[in-house]
Amino acid sequence: PPADVAVFGGYFPFSCRFSLDLPVLFQRYGLNEIWKEAYDEIDGVEWLSAGAWDPLHVFTKEPIRSLADMRGKRVFGVPTAGKFLSRYGLIPVTVPWDDVEVAIQTGQLDGVAWCGFTEAYEVGWADVCNYALTNNICGAWCGSYFANSKSWEKVPPHLKQLFLTTIDQSHYYRQVWYWGGEANLRVNGKKMELTSIPREEWSQVEKDAEQFWDEIAATSPRAGKVVQILKDYSALMEKAGFPYR
Repeated sequence: PPADVAVFGGYFPFSCRFSLDLPVLFQRYGLNEIWKEAYDEIDGVEWLSAGAWDPLHVFTKEPIRSLADMRGKRVFGVPTAGKFLSRYGLIPVTVPWDDVEVAIQTGQLDGVAWCGFTEAYEVGWADVCNYALTNNICGAWCGSYFANSKSWEKVPPHLKQLFLTTIDQSHYYRQVWYWGGEANLRVNGKKMELTSIPREEWSQVEKDAEQFWDEIAATSPRAGKVVQILKDYSALMEKAGFPYR
């Protein structure tokens, strides 16, 4: 069975606002220890590290300018965020990743809720979607590195450290690549028109996310511990104010 923290991997709605939030949560707020504990319970799997990728935006053929516009739109969507967004009528659809572009072209899909601007442009989805929703559902994807436990045990300590250092370097590379790329494509990208859901409506989505967090927290003691960390961190950052929130 998957680790019970798997629900927090990928995009957990509003768990972070900026990509830098994620490594801070892992390194300074205890998620490193919780993830290790969770994956240590699974035979053969060695969890090594987690880092931030791109934020989650919705890209569609038809515009989304209100929550009502989400209703009925079939999107290639990530599991946890897709489950959350389905309460507004968005329909997460699973197709092979390589088939997404054609599925949008043929009308099988109305768009994607899978990534940020950078990936949408890199893989061709920006060529078949006309609109990009600027309201993001999560500030960064939470992606992990894993190894086969028996294979990892055979690696000498100094080479383990070297590999972990290269992982850290890859985390740093993605921080810069996505942070700069997302802003540049939002401003200078010409392939999609930007739309936004009004602040008063989006505030309701953020409020609904609090209920969603509580639902997930109730699924296990460990999930409850993670959600409490997210709540504590979010509250602290709100109090810290600019530039944190």
